[in-house]
Amino acid sequence: MKRWAAALGVGSTSILMWMSTGCGYHRVGAGDLPQNIHSIAIPGFVSHSQTFRVEQVLTDAVVREFNARTQYHVVHEANGDADAVLKATVLSASATPLAYDSQTGRAVSALVTVSIQVSLSDRQGKVLFENPAYLFHDQYEISRDLPSFFQEDSPAVDRLSRDFAHTLVANILEAY
Repeated sequence: MKRWAAALGVGSTSILMWMSTGCGYHRVGAGDLPQNIHSIAIPGFVSHSQTFRVEQVLTDAVVREFNARTQYHVVHEANGDADAVLKATVLSASATPLAYDSQTGRAVSALVTVSIQVSLSDRQGKVLFENPAYLFHDQYEISRDLPSFFQEDSPAVDRLSRDFAHTLVANILEAY
């Protein structure tokens, strides 16, 4: 009985030690912007694309990601109250057919591609982070059944926006 209790104690200790070491993942940077940055203005992104509302969906996703993953106060207007300003421009957005139905010749899936330029600057205009060419893709299926058809491109843009926001915030935090 004592042997079993000792083995259980050693096993429990080993598990606790293993759990306390973590999974091996760590961030490259410290994860914080310069110490004088406490608030970030994220005004609506600009779009040079003809795609309806893509800049709004991307802006909303980035604001949600900053609020969820950081302690920075996010404001929506760059009126001078914020310590830094994040600006982005959607350079292009397109949907391209990927696969076709061999019977009808109609597209059955498409790829949404969005190109975005981003910069984060402090109050003095010093660039803290910049990426002139983010490129994100998401695939979606095109329904064959016309009576039950609904546009899948909108959920694809939502998924793409979440991926972009997650990547952008991680890149900004890891740069410091």
